[in-house]
Amino acid sequence: MEGDRLKVFPCLSSIAACLILSIVYVASLYVWSGPHNRDHPSTIKKRFFSVFVMMFISPLFLYYFSSEDVLKKATVWELMGFRLPGLLPALVIPLLLTMILFLGPLCMKGYSGIWKLYIEPMYWVGNAKSLIWLRNHIVAPLSEEFTFRACMLPLLLQCFRPMTAVVVCPLFFGVAHFHHMVERMRTGLDLQRALMISCFQFAYTTLFGAYSAFLFAKTGHFVAPFAAHAFCNHMGFPDFSELMLYKDRRRYVLMLLFVVGLCAWCALLTPLTNPSWYSNHLFWRYH
Repeated sequence: MEGDRLKVFPCLSSIAACLILSIVYVASLYVWSGPHNRDHPSTIKKRFFSVFVMMFISPLFLYYFSSEDVLKKATVWELMGFRLPGLLPALVIPLLLTMILFLGPLCMKGYSGIWKLYIEPMYWVGNAKSLIWLRNHIVAPLSEEFTFRACMLPLLLQCFRPMTAVVVCPLFFGVAHFHHMVERMRTGLDLQRALMISCFQFAYTTLFGAYSAFLFAKTGHFVAPFAAHAFCNHMGFPDFSELMLYKDRRRYVLMLLFVVGLCAWCALLTPLTNPSWYSNHLFWRYH
């Protein structure tokens, strides 16, 4: 009984640390008061500064709230998923796995000719100059995965079983996205509609957060969820209504590809995230 009681306190402290860290992360975005919306260059630059500051603060939470036993097994850098063994597979395989999930949307981009843009150098040059593109594809995935996965998940893994931690961790990530509701109301949306959109966003960001946490825990690498996050931000939530724009035959083929992609992803999820492929002998051995 005494041992069980002692285990409770590290878990409570880990959960509290994750909650505080998520609140501080969101609060850092709003320390800059101004009349501009989230897509204004001034707002984006200020928030870039905020999240980079958070990338210095977050590891302090991980170090302070990690148990001595965990810190004896690995350095803070290793806990955050920054290590060389298994790096290349962690970059390539989870990204390919995520692309399989998006088989239908990827084929729709192919039909619409968007793929041709990817081989145009000026397409990438133009995007690199766009603050919105940099935010969505680089800074947001980098800072969010760093704080919500690399720094939070190891805290939860020290007291929860891996799959339990994978379920708990994205709740902080999903709730953190509710701050967009305030911004939507500022643009003129009423409370009910803003809440509905935010609840929908909470649902899919939590689901993605669980997938991202799963990739991090199974591979033990930061690059795996970061690459998946950047790719998902690029693809966006699948636009199923776009299917109706195609003629019957092509529409049915695309619908089939949506299903095939989902089924293949489900079948390959566990085999392609075998921890031994990524030299991950840390997170999957906590328990």
